[in-house]
Amino acid sequence: MDFRVLGPVEAWRAGGRLAIGGSVQRSSLAVLLVNVNRVVPLEYFVDQLTASERRDARGAVRRRMSRLRAVLDVGATVLAARQGGYVLSVDPESVDLRRFERLVAQARAARAGGDRARAVRLLGDALGLWRGPALTGVVDGVREAAASHLEEARLQAVEDRAELRIVLGEQESVVTELSGLVVDHPVRERLVGLLMLALSKAGRRAEALAVFTRTRRRLVQELGIEPGETLRQAQREVLSGGPPTPVVATGPAQLPAAPATFTGRDEELAALLRSTAAVTAIDGMAGVGKTALAVHAAHRLAARFPDGQLFVDLHGFTGDRAPVDPGEALEWVLRAIGLPRIPAAFQERAALWRATVAERRLLLVLDNAAGEAQVRPLLPGGSNCLVLVTSRRRLAGLDDAVALSLPVLPPADAVTLFDRMSDRAAAPALVAEVVELCARLPLAIRVAAARLRHRTTWTVAHLAERLRDERNRLTELAAGDRSVTAAFDVSYAHLDHRQQRMFRLLGLHPGPDLDATAAAALTQVDDPAGGLEELLDANLLQQHEPGRYRMHDLVRAHAARLATRTDTPTDRRAALSRLAALTPRQPD
Repeated sequence: MDFRVLGPVEAWRAGGRLAIGGSVQRSSLAVLLVNVNRVVPLEYFVDQLTASERRDARGAVRRRMSRLRAVLDVGATVLAARQGGYVLSVDPESVDLRRFERLVAQARAARAGGDRARAVRLLGDALGLWRGPALTGVVDGVREAAASHLEEARLQAVEDRAELRIVLGEQESVVTELSGLVVDHPVRERLVGLLMLALSKAGRRAEALAVFTRTRRRLVQELGIEPGETLRQAQREVLSGGPPTPVVATGPAQLPAAPATFTGRDEELAALLRSTAAVTAIDGMAGVGKTALAVHAAHRLAARFPDGQLFVDLHGFTGDRAPVDPGEALEWVLRAIGLPRIPAAFQERAALWRATVAERRLLLVLDNAAGEAQVRPLLPGGSNCLVLVTSRRRLAGLDDAVALSLPVLPPADAVTLFDRMSDRAAAPALVAEVVELCARLPLAIRVAAARLRHRTTWTVAHLAERLRDERNRLTELAAGDRSVTAAFDVSYAHLDHRQQRMFRLLGLHPGPDLDATAAAALTQVDDPAGGLEELLDANLLQQHEPGRYRMHDLVRAHAARLATRTDTPTDRRAALSRLAALTPRQPD
């Protein structure tokens, strides 16, 4: 069987197209194919029913699925009723959408590995699967729900291929391809920017600048906004003579694979890509996605650093091993850039490292740093290098480093991440509840989605029900070797005894936030301001306004659990009594 949704919805067998039926029947097949091998809730199919069919909605859907099985000539094990919905279980490669996604992923891997020509071929193969607008011939409600996402994926692939082809010198054909697309998408800034760059490299700079002027006018008049950084960067490159031809990379390329399900972080990523700082320190609480952002950005920036891209895990917060000694890290990076003889003395290693890379264009990712002292010896002396540092601590002591603190994901991005990681379709409101129960922490969302993916009898509703139990929520957020509790335990273990006690007792606070007075009552510390700031620097507290602190929901649950296990009931009751005594009694 061959199923197609990237154009008119079709099913083929032995070279012949099957007669699927009308738009409603075609819509049912489309929903199953977009969610192939995933259970689609019954309500998705009920929404397609006519008013007369809704009186016996389950029966009507059952009859429709029976007709679809007959058309496809498959049994009830292939198109099955399961978990309050239906699932079509077929080889993903039989669906053009899944082939498209596989080819795009392979193209991005080829690009990350420096094979631009292969990436272009793979993207061409992927785009060749499209036969027109996705999901043609289905009812409007179904098409609107999925087609916009598919069209966005297609346009991103077009843009990725165009960018690579400009680098490879194929600007003339890129101009031809993108000119028509820009007419259809006149305010899509990356698309417009690529057309400008192709025109400029083809010797048509005046036309490129005219495209910018026309697009800016449209943005201002129709949307009331100025062009974003993507379009302005294209303008700057046109004015400076067009996009530079990248230097062929000659150094080590040791970045981990780019995260396949990287989601959101548009503002933070844009800041990293346009920054001219030599060092950026990315901090945030455990599980917030610091490494994913750094690696994703490093892949996007790699072409600017042809002398190599290095990745060093400093194990600053790793439960089963001590932080890497700076001298050991220096030995590793010196060997990575090809030096066979490494001095024994720490100071000589540091001096050799700075001297060797002073004139090189090198990108260095220092992941999971314990603190400034571990990082400083690894910072290159020249201005041609870029260093991205990640840490659970705020590295305020790194001079001249730009600080980038990561919050949890915005609601829409959190939902998108869960959808990408899980294999269940569900009502949007239910998915939104799950990600809020995960407090929009990427690690928690990934763990929850992984549990769902590996529990074939679970539904999103069942997962939500389990997560609603506050007492066991942290227990639920564990899958394989990934655990939210384990991640938080590592951060807690790096606190001293005084900080640990304050952290535990602050977890007993029942309100959304607290100040130093409440912290003093809970902990019996006369001046808790210093301890609060230390926990803030450790990203175990958040500060939404000067003098007021709060805990991430899951961190507070972890602190309260530790208090229950560590502090006596008498101590906990006394802490809460002191806190209650601060609140004036209301008159009867």
